[in-house]
Amino acid sequence: MIFPHNQLRCPECGTTKSQFISFKAAGHLITEQLHQYACDLLSIGTYTNKQVAEITGLGENTVKEIDKKRLRDIYTTDGDNKLRKPEKQARFLGIDEFKLHNGRRYATHIIDLESGHVLWIQNGKKKQVVYDFIDHVGMEWMSGVETVACDMNSDFQEAFEEKCEWIQPVFDYFHIVKNFNDKVVSEVRKDEQRRLLEEGNIDAARALKRTRYILMSNRSTLQKKDEDAANERVVHKGSPLFKTEDIKRKSGYEAKYDDLLRENKLLFTLDLIKEKLSAAYALTDEIKMSNAISDIMDICEATGNKHLLWFRKLLDDHFEGIIAHATYRISAGKIEGINQKIKTLRRHGYGYPDDEYFFLKIMDMSRKQYVRNQPSHRICD
Repeated sequence: MIFPHNQLRCPECGTTKSQFISFKAAGHLITEQLHQYACDLLSIGTYTNKQVAEITGLGENTVKEIDKKRLRDIYTTDGDNKLRKPEKQARFLGIDEFKLHNGRRYATHIIDLESGHVLWIQNGKKKQVVYDFIDHVGMEWMSGVETVACDMNSDFQEAFEEKCEWIQPVFDYFHIVKNFNDKVVSEVRKDEQRRLLEEGNIDAARALKRTRYILMSNRSTLQKKDEDAANERVVHKGSPLFKTEDIKRKSGYEAKYDDLLRENKLLFTLDLIKEKLSAAYALTDEIKMSNAISDIMDICEATGNKHLLWFRKLLDDHFEGIIAHATYRISAGKIEGINQKIKTLRRHGYGYPDDEYFFLKIMDMSRKQYVRNQPSHRICD
């Protein structure tokens, strides 16, 4: 039930007085039961504010106010405009930035890699984010942290090393391979295509067109696609109703890959480096991993290629954090998962111009337990 007002006017003097209504929700002209129902729907995490507004009959602004108050009660301290400190001690942290609004602004989140909970969010992607987080949790709490997984942003690494020198930054396989694919494989393919065109080798240049995905993939991935093609796997189901046909997986991925390596020595070198990187990140001994990474650096230097020389410098500058992966078997998988959830959350809400509300929603979203094929109702014994 929604109340139009909760004041009474005196018929004699004309003054108004507040009327106490025991079942009215504090701060809203609705019943406590309706307020609680809205909170329950919002806490599930699968309904947008617009959907909750349609279900309850409330306005979207009212739903947002209810949700923001609910989140502040959970994640902020009473009476203070500060986030609550982490619920438990974390051994492994992860840090990464994500885009805000139109992409010209960034925010940074720090998570507990074991639980996946977002512990801290702040505008910007500079050292100050790390400094403020350490001030928030305190040095006693930070003394229990062993390592932090991060990308190649040197600001994050340097900030942790300056404040907490015992924490070991770790650079996982995903970020190394992503840099190798984006900055080396992709650029080498473009350079080789230009070179072949200048030499008049039109057929060889044409063979490199639309091969970016093949060159960036592992051989096992290409073999899996060829296997799917042999089994006539349908990758896009057609519809007789709309006169569309099934699209089946095409074959020839691995054969195309082998042809490219056979015709180009530099592409063969890239394939060799990919295999050695994969083998290095499977090692659990820092000395062995150090030797494996050093071998990759030597191969890069021997080619004299500017892109591979850049990759060699990248490995050299982050050498300690790379080989630390042999001891600390952590990855940025949960961080990247949170980033994808942030994108989904923003799309569902059609954007969040209120940063505080958006950040609180992210923290709440990270604590939702994923249940696969959740039943629609409970069956009691």
